[in-house]
Amino acid sequence: MARKCQMTGVGPKSGNKVSHANNKTRTRSLPNLQKKRFFVKSKKSWVTLRLTTRALRTIDKYGGDIEAAAKKYEELRKWI
Repeated sequence: MARKCQMTGVGPKSGNKVSHANNKTRTRSLPNLQKKRFFVKSKKSWVTLRLTTRALRTIDKYGGDIEAAAKKYEELRKWI
């Protein structure tokens, strides 16, 4: 499974770590993904999603209603 948020589509980022001597080493930072189960009222079933912590906060803003948060993000609609 890809290290990608199923709601926002955020994936790994790459860049350089630069030393004091200006040596550049490639680095990769991964998103903070968490597995979380949500109840979908329209389907009357549970769905498990891998979301970033930022996406979880967005869902909390909508009162934990995953379908209301899905209206904001097109990417999430295909998973519900």
